[in-house]
Amino acid sequence: MSAPVSALARLAATIAARQGADPGESWTARLLAKGPEKCAEKFGEEAIEAVIEAVRGDPGRLTAEAADVLYHLLVMCAARGVTLGDIEAELARREAQSGLAEKAARADSRP
Repeated sequence: MSAPVSALARLAATIAARQGADPGESWTARLLAKGPEKCAEKFGEEAIEAVIEAVRGDPGRLTAEAADVLYHLLVMCAARGVTLGDIEAELARREAQSGLAEKAARADSRP
């Protein structure tokens, strides 16, 4: 018996399936057709809206905005060829060390 597929994995699969689809038929295809820069801009807008809801303190609104952020993050990544699998692999790699050690390693590797 296989493990159930998460809602996030299903969303990522839907986004991948919409790449190259008719922009007149799909919001995802429309965003992707506008290019990575527009996808990044839309992600930024959604992230700001999530921050605003976090400050306001309404859990329902924050939940809705967080869902928008995750969707637009996956679209932005797809526009640059980065998959949910790539992100999960990076998260798995980071599990082996503490957050403080990971941050220190990134700071040491910057030019």
